[in-house]
Amino acid sequence: MTRIQANLVLLLAAAIWGGGFVAQSTAMDNIQPFWFVGLRFAIAALAVLPFAWLESRKATTQLGRRDWLAFAAVGLALFGGAITQQIGLLTTTVTNSSFLTGLYVVFVPLISVIVLRRYPHWIIWPAAAMSLTGIFLMSGGQLTNLTPGDYLTIVCAFFWGVQIILAGLFVTSTGRPLALSFAQFATCSVLALSFAVPTETIGWEVIRASAAEILYVGLISSGLAFVLQVIGQRYTTAPQAAIFRSSEALFGSFLGALLLGEILPPIGYVGCAIIFTAMLLVELVPELTRRRSRSVTS
Repeated sequence: MTRIQANLVLLLAAAIWGGGFVAQSTAMDNIQPFWFVGLRFAIAALAVLPFAWLESRKATTQLGRRDWLAFAAVGLALFGGAITQQIGLLTTTVTNSSFLTGLYVVFVPLISVIVLRRYPHWIIWPAAAMSLTGIFLMSGGQLTNLTPGDYLTIVCAFFWGVQIILAGLFVTSTGRPLALSFAQFATCSVLALSFAVPTETIGWEVIRASAAEILYVGLISSGLAFVLQVIGQRYTTAPQAAIFRSSEALFGSFLGALLLGEILPPIGYVGCAIIFTAMLLVELVPELTRRRSRSVTS
């Protein structure tokens, strides 16, 4: 897979996650957060398991204990991001949630520099700033009267940043995206259910009322989109992945307006254009730089 193809895969994942914001929000009318997160990722783990098993049979080397622990660490970060986002949606809108979740475009390069000492291509910094600005404009350019849900979603963005970095590291070192996907889903589900059982109530009526949302985020938003993420991240960098993932705010805001009646202000369309421009810059500038370097050396 080329880097361009990998980034398009990440763009598709972002579109799916945009729809997931709507499903996650409407599900909170019937089911509580820990049960929702636990069930969605249990379904995702079961959906990916057969493919992870086939991947294992074709692999030339088997995963060791350290690899599985690394995958579980990705699942821990996934749990942190998923549950803070889900609880946040109880007191914030889909548009605000998608904007604040997009803060990981800033967290990813910062964590990469501070923890890994990895310095991205210079275009990542202005592109990250442009993406953040675009997402801000999509929210109407106002962040007054932040709710508890908004603050939780900011914490969620940090966890997503960690998850993006860890997923990129470990899928590259092992070459096992489906095994990583299964392990992170299973870890996240077990953690969420361990909190849900003693603290929240559940019943068949509750599950039936929220079945459509659980199945969408379990099979499509979790099972498919996160697999697309780890596959795409084998062939691109974590900062570039974060930029393309941030377009989920565009899809989330659009679908929130279309399906839930949340209004995207006129300035929001300017934000959409800025995000799209940032994505083009991330894609084109490194490629043009490499071509210019090759032409100079030749």
